[in-house]
Amino acid sequence: MSEESQREKLLALFRTRAVMRASELKQAGVTAAALSRAVEDGDLERLSRGLYQRCLVDLHHHHELAVASMRVPKGVIAMISALMFHGLIDEEHPRVWIAIGPNDWAPAPSCPPLRIVRFAPSFLRQGVETHVIGGVHVPVFGLVKTLADVFRHPRLVDRETASHALRRALREGRASPAAIEEGARAADIWPIMRPYLAHSGAAVG
Repeated sequence: MSEESQREKLLALFRTRAVMRASELKQAGVTAAALSRAVEDGDLERLSRGLYQRCLVDLHHHHELAVASMRVPKGVIAMISALMFHGLIDEEHPRVWIAIGPNDWAPAPSCPPLRIVRFAPSFLRQGVETHVIGGVHVPVFGLVKTLADVFRHPRLVDRETASHALRRALREGRASPAAIEEGARAADIWPIMRPYLAHSGAAVG
């Protein structure tokens, strides 16, 4: 395959996915030489070892979540980043929060910067949703699960942020009091969340 054909194949692949692994490109028939030339020419950017994205294109608002998910295949977007994804807080955070198991591998520091949190296997499996971001399937904890998690980890997320997210979810009708209670019970955090839910004016059991 000619150099020009390699370049066309490479860019066509990146029109379907915002970020790709070198191993995936190789499997699709792209040579290492073509990949190196694309980086040198400014068509692609090397994010970390074996991970690339296309330059000078409009990226999805949550593109950094897709990159983080590619870097941590066993991870789930969690805590502050999940609150942001679900629209429960507005302020940006410099790191992507991602949950992994107690013994799972954590990557070396790179871009985007990550905030790794370790969950017990039972909590890591609860409430996981899959969202497509820039062509990448990204596991994200659901809204109700995330609310329970931020209340369950006060050393990581302060109560003011957690309670603000809870009130916003209720005010905007994003989750019902019954659903929030169910999630809190599943996370063994209901005694702590119950007064906050009651204070918000919701009827609680």
